[in-house]
Amino acid sequence: MAGLIPQSFIDDLLARADIVDVVGERVTLRKTGKNYSGLCPFHQEKTPSFSVEPGKQFYYCFGCGKGGNAIGFVMDYENIEYPQAIESLANSMGLEVPREESPRLQQQRELNQALFDVLQNASNFYQQQLRQHPEKNSVINYLKGRGLSGEIARDFKLGFAPPGWQNVLEKLGNTADQKKALLDAGLLIENPENKRNPVYDRFRNRIMFPIRDQRGRVIAFGGRVIGDDKPKYLNSPETPVFHKAEELYGLYEAKQKVRKLERILIVEGYMDVIALAQNDIHYCVATLGTATSTSHLKKLFKLVPEVVFCFDGDNAGRDAAWRALQQAIPLMEDGRSARFLFLPDGEDPDSQVRKIGTKAFVDSIGKAGQLAEFFFENLCSQVDMDSLEGRAKLGTLAMPLIKQFPDGLLRQLILDQLAKLTGVEITTLHKMYGGSSKPVEPHPYAPTKQAEPVEPVKTETALNPGSSARKKSAQSACRKAVNLILLRPSIVNKIEIDESIKQLEGQAVDLLFEVIKLARNAPTSSTHELLASIYGTPIGSQLIQLQDREQITPVAGVEKEFKEIVQYLTAAAKKEEAQNTLLAEARKKLSAKDRSNVAKT
Repeated sequence: MAGLIPQSFIDDLLARADIVDVVGERVTLRKTGKNYSGLCPFHQEKTPSFSVEPGKQFYYCFGCGKGGNAIGFVMDYENIEYPQAIESLANSMGLEVPREESPRLQQQRELNQALFDVLQNASNFYQQQLRQHPEKNSVINYLKGRGLSGEIARDFKLGFAPPGWQNVLEKLGNTADQKKALLDAGLLIENPENKRNPVYDRFRNRIMFPIRDQRGRVIAFGGRVIGDDKPKYLNSPETPVFHKAEELYGLYEAKQKVRKLERILIVEGYMDVIALAQNDIHYCVATLGTATSTSHLKKLFKLVPEVVFCFDGDNAGRDAAWRALQQAIPLMEDGRSARFLFLPDGEDPDSQVRKIGTKAFVDSIGKAGQLAEFFFENLCSQVDMDSLEGRAKLGTLAMPLIKQFPDGLLRQLILDQLAKLTGVEITTLHKMYGGSSKPVEPHPYAPTKQAEPVEPVKTETALNPGSSARKKSAQSACRKAVNLILLRPSIVNKIEIDESIKQLEGQAVDLLFEVIKLARNAPTSSTHELLASIYGTPIGSQLIQLQDREQITPVAGVEKEFKEIVQYLTAAAKKEEAQNTLLAEARKKLSAKDRSNVAKT
């Protein structure tokens, strides 16, 4: 657990780093006017749509929507997390990254480092035993029998924990501190009731699979027994550096082998990952004795837009797939894909790829069923779709799950499909099960190839009399206001902004006040420093896309136009409040029947 990197260092790093140099080391760029362009490294294209803007110190791709600053580019290009990207960029510039640590945090970091060291030493020991131990042939013959080469064993750092109770203890536990580190890392077991061996090796007579984190550090092991001992597979216990519900076997190796991952295939076991890699399928991972969790999927969706789950085709496999689908639903933002590949009975990925070959297996991954397809297939199998009661039950089963999908096109399409299957209109479904009856609107910050400047709203005549029109006009004005703040963050401290504007409601209104808060907390930030502080977050992605649009306001006119928009929004909010007050008073004068009729309109 490392300490926090001071924001002042990050700001200084961004000030020193030239985005053109950072990108130019990895992408061939050519100057086009004041900017630079090239082929996007994040998706396949023949015509350059990737732009680097030295003036803003930002890059943006009009094809895939990727964008950010120098740190963000290193994150995306190298598939690493934010802190690691800072370290990578700093190292390339000969800078050491400082850390802000409390005494407790520093102590924990030192303890964790001791665990990393002993785990790496154990991995080296196991690999050495696979090469030199007298009983190594039993392991080598097993691996060869599974079709694995020496190169694959090397890439995955496979090893051998030989028979015996204290091999690791005698090799690596010569001092009290070393022995304690081995215990803390889960490599030794302490059992005072065992008089002969009160402390002994956890892994004995097993093929060893090092589990590495995204930085390549060994954090745990899995061990497969050679003989008939139980359990067949044994994993390290939870430790300060290993949390099995958050880690994925093979993810580090996949990132090393494939520079730009497009999809990840989730399988069940170590040997499945390795066997597929042996057959040139290098984008596979396995959970570590646990079901796929939301933490797993969040980690994967940061790296790839598509995750494919691979399960046996029997009832147990389909039950596991359904549990995985439920974990995926809250993360299914537009642009992400979750698919389901079911194997023939009796086959696992290892046996199937050897049986049908790499090309056929890859083809089957490409044809894996979509989430929506499996969603309705599973639910429809639980009801009688030929009866009214069955279709009603389908709605009861589906709607609580559909409400967990993020707002977006996928959610709307699934609602459309449910309406078709049940024969019930979408508005009726919403009224029955709760939620808005209006369709999902396009995301207000979707990237566009051509600028769509929003005309500044300057006079009362632009305000439509109806509440709906007023709110729609306000959304447009809020997006323009956000754009102006991005041009000059300091304007939020020069112009008073009435909180009553919030009652206009909507995504753009919420975004405006989030950006105002960000700019006030860092009043001296430049545009790129402001965006860097929220890079990789949902709001950060929205602002990068919005900021990239062509600016039609001269720099000298930013403050004046922002003031006019704030005045317009304040007036619109007051009209909204006045109209709501009048409506409330009118309703009080109506009969109960009339109030019911008004509520339905």
